[in-house]
Amino acid sequence: RFERITGHNKLGAVLRGLDLALDLGINKVKLNTVLLREHTLEDLPRFLALVKERRISLRFIELMETGLRRDYFAAQHLSGSVIEEQLIQTGWQRVPREAHAGPAIEFAHPDYAGRIGLIMPYSKNFCADCNRLRVSSRGKLHLCLFADQGIDLHPVLEHEDAEALAGFVRQSVCGKQAGHQLAQHHSGAIQHLAMIGG
Repeated sequence: RFERITGHNKLGAVLRGLDLALDLGINKVKLNTVLLREHTLEDLPRFLALVKERRISLRFIELMETGLRRDYFAAQHLSGSVIEEQLIQTGWQRVPREAHAGPAIEFAHPDYAGRIGLIMPYSKNFCADCNRLRVSSRGKLHLCLFADQGIDLHPVLEHEDAEALAGFVRQSVCGKQAGHQLAQHHSGAIQHLAMIGG
C-alpha cells in the first residue's frame, strides 16, 4: 500500500537520494511529508522505518487550508497532535529546541538513528517561534504564508543599496502581525502554497 501511495519508482529514487546525501557527509538531511488522514495513520510504521537506520529528520507537516480545495482540507486534515501522542506512547521523546531552530518539533528514540519532526501550524503559539520570511518570484516579501498580501521589494531593490534593503526588511518584520488566522479558516491571499513556494 505504501508503494502504491508514493509510487514505487519515486520512492526508490527518494531513498537513493537520501542515502547519497548521507554518504556525501551532509549532516542535516530533512524529508518533508504532508499529514493526510487517509494515509498517514495506517502507514506510520512504514514511515518510521525510513529513519530506523538513516540519520535523517522525517518531518510531518499538517495539511494547511488555502483558498482552493477547502473540501479536500476538511476531509484530509489530520492534527499533528495525533502523531505526537502515538510517538510518545511508543517511546519517542521530545528533543529540546535549539536556538534559531525551524518550525518543527523533533522527537528521538534510542532505537532509531533518525528523528521525527512535526510541523503543526494549528497548534497553540505556533507563530511565536516563527523565524521564516519568503520572497516570491514576483519580488514580494511575505512575512507569513497566510498574510493578505506581500510587500513589494522593487522600489528598494532598484537602488541596489544593501543597507537600505536590510533596514526595509527589519522595519517590515517589526510590523508583522503576531499570528495567522488559519483556525478561523482565513488563509489570506494564498490560493495554493505553490504561489510563493511555501
